[in-house]
Amino acid sequence: MPHSKDTVKEFDFNARDFERVRGLIYKRAGISLADSKQEMVYSRLARRLRATGIDSFAKYLDELEAGRLGEEWESFTNALTTNLTSFFREAHHFPLLAEHIKGKREPLTIWCSASSTGEEPYSIAMTVCEAFNTLTPNCQIVATDIDTNVLAHAANGVYTMDRLDKMSPERQRRFFLKGKGEREGMARVRNELRNMITFKQLNLLADSWPISGQFDAIFCRNVMIYFDKATQRKILSRFVPLMKPDALLFAGHSENFLYVSESLKLRGKTVYELDDNAAARKTPQRT
Repeated sequence: MPHSKDTVKEFDFNARDFERVRGLIYKRAGISLADSKQEMVYSRLARRLRATGIDSFAKYLDELEAGRLGEEWESFTNALTTNLTSFFREAHHFPLLAEHIKGKREPLTIWCSASSTGEEPYSIAMTVCEAFNTLTPNCQIVATDIDTNVLAHAANGVYTMDRLDKMSPERQRRFFLKGKGEREGMARVRNELRNMITFKQLNLLADSWPISGQFDAIFCRNVMIYFDKATQRKILSRFVPLMKPDALLFAGHSENFLYVSESLKLRGKTVYELDDNAAARKTPQRT
């Protein structure tokens, strides 16, 4: 009697199909899929085969590469990007951010480079509001993601109440409006927070990014783990010109940027700043 995982699949999906998917998502988004991701790839892309009415992975990938599926490239990429997130995830970062910005007077700019469904940029916005004790601080947050579906969710700013469970009642009252009637069990981020954030689609592998200026902080957490070292090095080299001399770069708990960039030094647990030489090159010289 065969094991349950040997049951016949709805669509044929062989090693060659998997290798094609790996090559395409690496070329498209820089994501390196491990051998262990074969089942995940099947389950996520099987939805795309159903949606497009195509009966085999080989045919789906042929049509995709030939450009005959319209905007399917976007859906293909969205399906394979992982969007695990929560409010104030890796909580030790936020007090450090608050401490970093408190003494600053000029307009603040912060980039969240993997917004997902919005919990991270809204956590940043709440931290800034608390640091300056106002709902309207002089701060602009740019929140980007490769996945257009999660960006739409993020811009909407509506969450189920269970997403707020780990947040203090005080934060919930200050920063969210609870739904009533048919919206009961939902909460919406206050407009003041939403007005602080600009959501944009951005592929970190693209030749040009729709952002400019220099940032007081960049959040790039749990993103680099999907890229190989060469890709990490390329992306980090593009972050450096976007950082103010004293800017902070926040990484994910399992990421180490010291091995891929000589321009960074450790400031705290998975928090980086420009090394002295890189910072000096950015600081205006007095004459």
